[in-house]
Amino acid sequence: MTKAGKSVLIVDDEAPIREMIAVALEMAGYECMEAANAQEAHAQIIDRKPDLILLDWMLPGTSGVEFARRLKREDRTAELPIIMLTAKGEEDNKVQGLEAGADDYITKPFSPRELVARLKAVLRRSTPQGIEEPIEVSGLLLDPVCHRVTSFDKPLDIGPTEYRLLQFFMTHQERAYSRAQLLDQVWGGNVYVEERTVDVHIRRLRKALGEAHEHMIQTVRGTGYRFSTKVA
Repeated sequence: MTKAGKSVLIVDDEAPIREMIAVALEMAGYECMEAANAQEAHAQIIDRKPDLILLDWMLPGTSGVEFARRLKREDRTAELPIIMLTAKGEEDNKVQGLEAGADDYITKPFSPRELVARLKAVLRRSTPQGIEEPIEVSGLLLDPVCHRVTSFDKPLDIGPTEYRLLQFFMTHQERAYSRAQLLDQVWGGNVYVEERTVDVHIRRLRKALGEAHEHMIQTVRGTGYRFSTKVA
């Protein structure tokens, strides 16, 4: 893993552009992956779980905007930050890209310095608040720098929303939170999500943690949930 600890998937059908971007990002300490179309990109996302996608507006087959919408519809990729790359600077295209779920928008041609700055800003916004140091509780280890969770040194497969939930819980132990509080802290106040959605993600998180640690995510009747090592 590179010093920045973050990986970026560059999706563009023009190899020279991908190469130019990759050189700039690798010099800034990022790990880069490349894809020439939406199909290749989706396979890379599922296999390698990048931290951010640089997605060209114009792609063969499925357009970048269509692909962004698809990623935002799928649970396991809904939280993945996306920066749209386009040669078009018109306002309506920008709005269309943002409505499709893009986190930012950068118009070609752009300087490598601008790209790195925008990328850092999006990653900073999408990284949960709180710890940068690994936190360990009873054999459960969450490492926010490389975005991994292990149970007694065995990697766990945890989705992005469940990861953010777990990070919040592990940094706010032994306190009960309502569903509304969890939505505000983990999803953010501007997101329109039903409170029952929290229950779905809690269930997924418990399943991902497995028998060794699922008991730490405790239901508090009449209130919501808490993270505790004590017996409920």
